[in-house]
Amino acid sequence: MAFAPKGTDPSLRAPSNRFVPAFVAVAQRPWEFVGHAPPQPGKALEFAAIIRRKSDKLPVNLPAPSDFLRVFKPATRTNWDLLTPLALLGLSLFGVAFIYSAQFSIPQSSGSGLGAWLRHDWLKQAVFLGVGGCLYVAVSLVDYRFWLSIAHWFYAACLLPLFIVLIPGISGEAASRWGAQRWIPIGPFSFQPSETAKIAVLLITASVLIHSKIGTITQSLGTLGKLALAVGAPMFLILLQPDLKSAIVLPPMVFSMLYVSKLSPRFFVGALGAFLLLMGAVSWDMVRYVNFVEANQKSFSRDKGAYENSTWARLPLHDYQRNRLLSFVNPDKYDPSGIGIGWNQRQSLISVGSGGLTGKGWTEGTQAQLGYLPRSVAHNDFIFAVIAEEKGFLGSLTVLGLFGIVLFNGIRIAGSSRDRLGALIAIGVTALFTVHVFVNIAMTIGLVPITGIPLPFISYGGSFVLSCCLLQGLVQSVWRFRRDFI
Repeated sequence: MAFAPKGTDPSLRAPSNRFVPAFVAVAQRPWEFVGHAPPQPGKALEFAAIIRRKSDKLPVNLPAPSDFLRVFKPATRTNWDLLTPLALLGLSLFGVAFIYSAQFSIPQSSGSGLGAWLRHDWLKQAVFLGVGGCLYVAVSLVDYRFWLSIAHWFYAACLLPLFIVLIPGISGEAASRWGAQRWIPIGPFSFQPSETAKIAVLLITASVLIHSKIGTITQSLGTLGKLALAVGAPMFLILLQPDLKSAIVLPPMVFSMLYVSKLSPRFFVGALGAFLLLMGAVSWDMVRYVNFVEANQKSFSRDKGAYENSTWARLPLHDYQRNRLLSFVNPDKYDPSGIGIGWNQRQSLISVGSGGLTGKGWTEGTQAQLGYLPRSVAHNDFIFAVIAEEKGFLGSLTVLGLFGIVLFNGIRIAGSSRDRLGALIAIGVTALFTVHVFVNIAMTIGLVPITGIPLPFISYGGSFVLSCCLLQGLVQSVWRFRRDFI
C-alpha cells in the first residue's frame, strides 16, 4: 500500500529512515514479528492466517510527538474532505440567524461599546463560531495520532475544571439563577467544563482501547475496568453539578467505540439488561414520587424539591427531572391545563405544528416572539422549534439534511481509516453528534422527555460550539492523515 497518492515524489512515499530496518526485518522474518516458530513447508496459507490474526492485536507503535507537528505534509496537505465543513457552515449560519430571530422581540440594551454588543447572543455566537472555525482548521492540520500521545495529560487537565466548578460560589450568578454549578465565569464569557470532558473521555477511551487487548468478556475485564474508572470519574463529577444532559451522552459514545473494537456481543447484551434494570428502578421511583405528592397534597410544579429531600426518595434525581418524565408519560393527567410541568414541550409542539410547509417567515414566528416558547430556552434547547415554525417543514428538512451529511460522512471517514485509532475517533465523534441531534429534535417534537441537550452548531453556547469544532476537526484529521499508513 502506498504512503502517498500516485505522482508524489518517491522520497515522500518512503517510510522514515529510522523505520526501514524494522520493515526489512519483518519482511525477512515475519514469524519473529508475531512470536511464532518458522512455518513448515506447505503451511504457507495457515501461517498467513496466523500472521493476520496476531498482528491485529498488537499495540500501536507511536512515533515521537514532535513527528506529528509537521503539519504541511505534501502527501496530505491538499487532501481535505469538503462535505463536512460545508455542511457545518450551513448549520452555523442557521444557528446565528435563528438565535437572532428567537430574541428578536427582546428589548436590546442601548449603547455602542463592546460591552453593549456582547449582550447580543447572536453576535457572541458568531464570534464563537469564528474562533471555532480557526480551531477546526488548526486541529485538522495536526496528525490525530498526536492527541493519543498526550491523551492522559489532556484527560487530567480536563478533570481539574470539573473539580473547580464544584467550589461554592465559583459559578457566580449562574448558580443562583439556574440552581446548578456548571460554569466558570471568564470575563464577559463563561466556560462549561463538561464540554471539554467529552473530548477527554473520547481520547482516553481511544487510548485505553488501542493499548489493550480486546476479545471475550473474560479477556477484556482489565480493559473494561480501566474504562469504567476513566469514564465514570468525569460522569460522576458532572452529575454532582448537576448536569444530567452532559453525562448521558457519554455512554453511547463509549459503547460505539467498544463495538468498533469488536468486543464480545455478550457484553452488549449484559449492558442492555443493566439498562432495563435501571429503567425499572426509575419507574419504581416515579410511582413513589406520585404517591408522595398525592398523599401530602402537594403540587408537582410549586413544591419541587419536597420529594428529593424527603426519606421517600430512592434515586439521586431532582424533582424537576421527575416532572419532565411525568409530563412526557402522561401530560393529560399530571398537567391537564398545559401551564405547569409540561408547558415547554407543549409550546414546542405548537411551534413545530404551526409552521406548515414553508413556515411563517424569519422573525415572524409567534411562539418565540410573544414568549409562549420561553425566551430562556428558545435560542438554545428549543431552537429547532423556532426553525420549524418560521421555515416550516422544508426548513426543518434542510437542517436534517445537513446533519445527515455530517453524520454519514463521519461513518464514511471511520470506514476509510487505515488504523484502529482513526476509526475509533471518527465513530466516537459521530456517535456523540448522533445522540445530540436525535435527542434534541426528538424532545422538540415530543418523542422523548425534555433533557436540555443542545443542537450542535445551532444552539447557543460558546463552550459547546468550541468543543464541537474541535471534535469535527479530529474527524477531518483522520481523513487527511489516513494515507500515512502502510
